[in-house]
Amino acid sequence: MAEEKTTAEVVETAEVQQETKEVKTETPAQDPKEFLENFDWDKYEQGIEKVDDSKLKEFETLVAKNFVDTADEEVVTGTVVYLTDREAIIDINAKSEGVISLNEFRYNPDLKVGDKVEVLIDIREDKSGQLVLSHRKARTIMAWDRVNAAHDKEEVVSGFVKCRTKGGMIVDVFGIEAFLPGSQIDVKPIRDYDQYVNKTMEFKVVKINHEFKNVVVSHKALIEADIEEQKKEIISQLEKGQVLEGVVKNITSYGVFIDLGGVDGLVHITDLSWSRINHPNEVVELDQKLNVVILDFDENKSRIQLGLKQLEKHPWDALSDEIKIGDKVKGRVVVIADYGAFIEVVEGVEGLIHVSEMSWSTHLRSAQDFVKVGDEVEAVVLTLDREDRKMSLGIKQLTPDPWTDITTKYPVGSRHKGIVRNFTNFGVFVELEEGIDGLIYISDLSWTKKIKHPSEFTAVGETLEVEVLELDVEGRKLSLGHKQTTDNPWDKYENEFAVDTIHKAAITEIVDKGATIDFNDDITAFVPQRHLEKEDGKKLGKGEEAEFKIIEFNKDFKRVVASHTAIFREEERRNVKAAVKRQAASADEAKPTLGDANEALQALKDKMEAGSKKEAVGFLSSYLKSPDKHQGFFYCIIRKSKVFLSPLAPACIGKNF
Repeated sequence: MAEEKTTAEVVETAEVQQETKEVKTETPAQDPKEFLENFDWDKYEQGIEKVDDSKLKEFETLVAKNFVDTADEEVVTGTVVYLTDREAIIDINAKSEGVISLNEFRYNPDLKVGDKVEVLIDIREDKSGQLVLSHRKARTIMAWDRVNAAHDKEEVVSGFVKCRTKGGMIVDVFGIEAFLPGSQIDVKPIRDYDQYVNKTMEFKVVKINHEFKNVVVSHKALIEADIEEQKKEIISQLEKGQVLEGVVKNITSYGVFIDLGGVDGLVHITDLSWSRINHPNEVVELDQKLNVVILDFDENKSRIQLGLKQLEKHPWDALSDEIKIGDKVKGRVVVIADYGAFIEVVEGVEGLIHVSEMSWSTHLRSAQDFVKVGDEVEAVVLTLDREDRKMSLGIKQLTPDPWTDITTKYPVGSRHKGIVRNFTNFGVFVELEEGIDGLIYISDLSWTKKIKHPSEFTAVGETLEVEVLELDVEGRKLSLGHKQTTDNPWDKYENEFAVDTIHKAAITEIVDKGATIDFNDDITAFVPQRHLEKEDGKKLGKGEEAEFKIIEFNKDFKRVVASHTAIFREEERRNVKAAVKRQAASADEAKPTLGDANEALQALKDKMEAGSKKEAVGFLSSYLKSPDKHQGFFYCIIRKSKVFLSPLAPACIGKNF
């Protein structure tokens, strides 16, 4: 019963399911007995109804064809199925559609339903079961792939110039912001970057930094290839002396670069104009069209030297024949150097005024003391060489030569006042009047002061009284003296500080070889080291006052030498002299007389006559060694057995032998 009941329930359940299917499929009713016989109990127990294998394969094919496996971080193509004011609904054939904000489509204001767009699956299913998509991220990923491919294949890409930045432009390439350097915009320098903003241009990807996600593009690279071909063609036709039309491409301080149609040449500043110019922009301006002549180029013709002034006749060739030496001309100062100034007489023709021709003064000064750039001056033509195109001018020739009557105005011995103009190590230059300069040697500045440099005595611009010492008219030299305008105090000091005079003073300074003392403002004496010794054996120190004796006075060399030691040493010398005199007097009293000599000779003769030679020699030796007897009275000659004695001449008495 239980088994039958169970079977009945199964049949009932199966019939219910079958009825449900019949309702859906509208199939005819089936006999229950037949149904039970064909029923698959295994699939019933597992809850799965068996499906035909062919139908399963058909289902799998449809799924693979129409259903997208929505993996995270994957870029797929979707279709816009609906648009709102803020969002776009995108169908990617997933279980549900994704929603993307219209802000991500700002670059494409024409977006409409049915458009295909690339999206990135951010999240397959969020908490609310919604599919999260991003068009911006997908576009960035695809853009990097396209940029890398364009760089590897050297393809040309299109980009939109968004804005200007420091040193270049920002360009949108496939949604990536790339940098366009200013030097890569065009083959010629760009002065106005703003003209390229909001324009679409073609570029070449030249550099990619994957680490920092930086992209550098170039528009210049696209046109360089074409220019290179044009450049080769132009260079092959270049010849010296050829005149070409060009455009001023760049201006520098040293010259102008000319674009000859793909080839650049340089016009040096000296080849722009026959006249002297300070900067090329005085002659040309940017983008100006002009004709130039080819002056030279290197072997590869990569450096081309051009000229502009060579297209005109040289100004010296057009100089009037009426201008000759001695004529007065007017011109403008264009250049100043230490040695002179260049004057432009006519355009392109210059003459040099040497500094020595600017003033009659023989004292050399700078040209800037007389003229400055831009001054209009009048000068006299001194030399003129049309072949070498040289001209020398002079300004001082416009005024009379002040040395003409110099002997009348400034005779030797006359006194005048002058202004100190300059110093040298050996003297001072004093200007008596314009064109008349004289030199005061350093030794003629003061009678008493020892001056090492003139700046110790006077200053530039001061007025000095001078006396003419020497005058050389031919050499235009005037020797002056300042100390000669006053009396020489050394004439007075010659008597006051004569040798052996004694003066009291203090040690001013201790030096290496002695010391110095100041007797007054003019007289400074030197005391040698050995003359600083005092009577007690010690030496004088700085600031110590004592008496000094003048041992040397030289007026010509202003030299005074004094001694403290000489004062007490003089007394010693006097005492020594007195002692010497007393000793000499005592010696005179002890000198042997002629009578003493005769007595000695008589004693010696007696000994000799007695035949005692030995006694005679002993007597003589004892006599000569006696301190009381002079040893120079006799010569003793001993020959064989005889001794001969000879008294000296009376004139020898009292002298040593």
